[in-house]
Amino acid sequence: MLTLQFIPYSEVEPLETSLRIHHLLDIVKQDKIVLLEGKLETEEETALLEQTLEGINHKFKGIELSYLEAHPENEALLQKIRHTLVHLLLGNREGFTVIGPANVIKEIKRDPHKIQLLTNEHKKR
Repeated sequence: MLTLQFIPYSEVEPLETSLRIHHLLDIVKQDKIVLLEGKLETEEETALLEQTLEGINHKFKGIELSYLEAHPENEALLQKIRHTLVHLLLGNREGFTVIGPANVIKEIKRDPHKIQLLTNEHKKR
């Protein structure tokens, strides 16, 4: 059975980076695909990948990660200003991030408007 777990930004916002990464990895290690509201900071993505590499073993093969931003890159100047103000006020709540175990996710295809998540046939251990 494939399990998707939605995590609102408000759940991880108060956590410091190391606890945020630990929380996300704990969920992914349960063979769940995380749908996180918003986007991780570049430093958080780096820390997530580093901790993932340290935790790879015969049961945990790593992660697949992708994100989808809520606004297109070629938007009008007024829209860019509005998105910048929203980002300053609310943080990284726009868009969403997908994080899943590599043994479950076969491939993530991303284009500016959508994410396609292809999964492996999942067998119980």
